[in-house]
Amino acid sequence: MRDLKKYSNKTKAAFILLVVMLIIIASNFNTLENSKKVNENINAIYNDRLVVAHYIFQYSKELHFIKAEAEKLDLSDNIKKDEIIHTLDIIHNIDDLYAKTVLTNKEKEHFDAFLASCKEINNQVVNKNWSKIAYSSEQALKTLESLSQIQIKEGKEKLAAANAMHNDDVSFGQLEIALLIILGGITFYLLIVKKPKRNIKIPEPPSMN
Repeated sequence: MRDLKKYSNKTKAAFILLVVMLIIIASNFNTLENSKKVNENINAIYNDRLVVAHYIFQYSKELHFIKAEAEKLDLSDNIKKDEIIHTLDIIHNIDDLYAKTVLTNKEKEHFDAFLASCKEINNQVVNKNWSKIAYSSEQALKTLESLSQIQIKEGKEKLAAANAMHNDDVSFGQLEIALLIILGGITFYLLIVKKPKRNIKIPEPPSMN
């Protein structure tokens, strides 16, 4: 306590200012880091979830077409073969785009199963085995449904993480405001309070009388 009394009110105010500024700077660094992570999560939701959901929709549309063609009884084998091969080409054009996205281990496992079903369809086209093509198409569609569920789950997790970091930023922002208010009050108090003046009596010189 004696050491504190050695310093002026302005020195104390400056010290408190420094401490609070360091806390606010640390909080801002944390907010910037959170903002970076939130941005990464938003990009991941778009690039690896929403875009992939569009790929799954395209896959599903083409496979429904293959299944329907394979089950038609009024089409010649050659027409079925040509149309299915053309549709498989469309599907394979999407494969490379899908593979470039970030895949979880479980997602990669399902995607490999989907590719295997498409390969089986391709093999059976040569043999014109329409029943097996319809079956493989159905299996591929079930795999796509599983992939779609993974997309939803992963997207929710990314969104929840982004929301959590946003809430942290809000909390740190409220803390900064509270610190600034307290700082203002303490600084104002320290600056207006004056040390009591000590009246030192100078002894009068002795009277010559």
